[in-house]
Amino acid sequence: MALDRLLTWLLARADTGARLLVILGAAMMAAVVSAQVVMRYVFNGSFDWADVVSRIAFVWTIFLAIPLGIRDGTHVGIELLVARLPTGLRHLVARITSGLAAIMMAVVFWVSVIVALATWSERLGAIDMTSSVFFFPVILGALHLAHLALFPAEPRA
Repeated sequence: MALDRLLTWLLARADTGARLLVILGAAMMAAVVSAQVVMRYVFNGSFDWADVVSRIAFVWTIFLAIPLGIRDGTHVGIELLVARLPTGLRHLVARITSGLAAIMMAVVFWVSVIVALATWSERLGAIDMTSSVFFFPVILGALHLAHLALFPAEPRA
């Protein structure tokens, strides 16, 4: 029971950190893209790194936000058929789909780790950073989603 509470506490802190990173990533995207537009149309120049940085922020924002949306129940779902099923069958369908989602996220996690390791030595052109930086949020998001699929939580209000 104490392990369950510790895990719940750690995941709550991870959710808070992910939310802050999503906010920071969205703000960074808006600032970098806005600065790039001003540079191009006002000063007839550009930042070499703006495209890469805005893409990194976009990927991190999206893949860290997906598990938060699932946990909060804010993603779109089609329940036309499932809502008409008896309660027991509805729970069975939910368990099966959660199990399939957990398996899929485990595969995404594993393949992302393999690709991140394979591309570790590749550098991004405009900034001296590994191109694997695009796979880190996919790895983290897949782990988070696999946990949510195995241990679904009630959506937060």
